[in-house]
Amino acid sequence: MMISALQILVDAISLGSLYALATLGVGLVFGVLRLANFAYGDFITVASYALIIPTAGATVEIVIGRWPWPFLVIAVAGVVVILSLASEYFVFRPLRTAKPAVLMVGSFALGYIIQNIIIVVYDGRPKAVGLWPELGEAIVLSGLRMPRLELLIIVVTLVLLGALVLFLKASPFGVQMRAASEDFRMARMLGVRANTVIGTSLVISGFLAAVVSLLFLAQVGVMSFNMGVPLMLFAFVATVIGGMGSLTGAVVGGYIVGFASILLQALLPEHLRTFRDAFVFVVVIVILVVRPQGLLVPRAARERV
Repeated sequence: MMISALQILVDAISLGSLYALATLGVGLVFGVLRLANFAYGDFITVASYALIIPTAGATVEIVIGRWPWPFLVIAVAGVVVILSLASEYFVFRPLRTAKPAVLMVGSFALGYIIQNIIIVVYDGRPKAVGLWPELGEAIVLSGLRMPRLELLIIVVTLVLLGALVLFLKASPFGVQMRAASEDFRMARMLGVRANTVIGTSLVISGFLAAVVSLLFLAQVGVMSFNMGVPLMLFAFVATVIGGMGSLTGAVVGGYIVGFASILLQALLPEHLRTFRDAFVFVVVIVILVVRPQGLLVPRAARERV
């Protein structure tokens, strides 16, 4: 019984960590731009498809898939960061002064365009990719089975969270991002360069999308043109229940959604496990009924209210 509980705990922390990373990518951009970027899931998808190149009639895995992991991560992250910056320059910057609803519709349109480009270039069939198969092995301790990939996800999340906290508190760009998230107009009046802050947030967000994509692809082993959409959906929900604009709340929300998913998978009767996600959203509704403003409300949001 104790081993089963520990197994569920490890699985929940791992899934929660993956959601937390995705939620941070959404929350960073929202904190600065007040943009709910629904194309973020497609950025995650693009990171996976960066591993393959189109040919005349099929797709083949390129050498990058066999590179050492640091170079692979840097190369894939570079593709997503370029896409993220290009999206800001060509789509979000012209709409920067528009209403949030217009920005949201723009992100929907951008995501739809990206999906259809992937279908045209790579076709819409799912593709099996064996990325880092050695991570599928498990470490067994006293009956507790811990897959290496799950442990890696937890460690990577903790490292990136620590690095992000250090960046936001100790670096000039991080301090500017925090100021912009509190009051963007006042920050600009005090000399903060808007494009620099927005660009920095998009670079970090793109890097997180690449990391999430590679970890998720290593876990499921299959890529598809809309594989990042469910992750984006859960990340957005986690951002809402954590508190829009609060990065701490985003992380907390990501772990809550991850824990709820694993616990329901373990506790629901077998014939109801297919509907697990529906029950997860029931939990989300209950949280929002009790705390409609989210669990952690940033100071700027409290001031606006």
